[in-house]
Amino acid sequence: MDLRKFATFSALASLALLALLVTATEPILLGDMLKRVPASHMVAAFVVVQIQILASAYRWQFTAGRLGHEIEAGLAIREYYVSSALNLVLPGGMAGDAIRAYRNRTEGKGGWKRPATAVFLERLSGQIAFFVLCAMGLWAWPFLLKDQLPQGISLALWAAAALLLAFLGLALGVKQSHLPARFRNLKPALAKVFWHDGAWIVQAGLNLIIVSGYIATFLIASDAVGAPLPPIAAFTILPLCLLTMLIPAGIGGWGTREAAAAALWPLLGFASTQGLAASLLYGVLSLAGAAIPSALAIVIALVKGRLVRA
Repeated sequence: MDLRKFATFSALASLALLALLVTATEPILLGDMLKRVPASHMVAAFVVVQIQILASAYRWQFTAGRLGHEIEAGLAIREYYVSSALNLVLPGGMAGDAIRAYRNRTEGKGGWKRPATAVFLERLSGQIAFFVLCAMGLWAWPFLLKDQLPQGISLALWAAAALLLAFLGLALGVKQSHLPARFRNLKPALAKVFWHDGAWIVQAGLNLIIVSGYIATFLIASDAVGAPLPPIAAFTILPLCLLTMLIPAGIGGWGTREAAAAALWPLLGFASTQGLAASLLYGVLSLAGAAIPSALAIVIALVKGRLVRA
């Protein structure tokens, strides 16, 4: 199966999964929940998404600048809005990033390599932040499920968290000679982007803002459908739902994210339908938060182009 056929198949499969979830979990009740979403929640989520995307655009600009590929702030913001919207509506969940790298290629031989590396490392930075959050969540799960898990399983989860953190620490200490060639070639870029001259402080600070934005948007969405989540959800069920969006299949996490939410919300005493509604609303709010400014930017660019030609 070639890449195009796989993308088409995975997109259709994710949409079919989403349709199945909607029909299987009280669709009338689901519709009622979404109709009653307060306007204040939508405005709050829209503002949070703007902060999240602006921080992401700066993370990209910072990462590219560390590699010697300077990007103007306004351009970085416009391109990131467009790529964020495209990631949520195109197969694979990363098509917008590929387009962003292509559109920002430079002239001359190999002009696409540095922009592509910048986009790759910028996304890698975000994914590392999510995995760290999930690792932290392993310590929180036994508290969440203290009445549902035997003590032995709780201890096993804590042990798994400790082993995961130890493995990450060991991986950071691996010598260059033990790394595959393609990663050895990336080592100078990784050092510039994540370590040299306090770069890790900037990356960590931006990732804290961005990940907090994702979590806050989901918390707002869940509260809007009548399922206010406790703080522990930020370290347990929400990272798992968001992690499904990193799967390079389907369309922007639609379907897989909703399946995870429908399965995980009952752990906190809510109905699967509420989890599904929260996830659907999260997707809509995230898409609107990226698409509306993207459309405005495109319209303004077209109008300015016409004025210049006139």
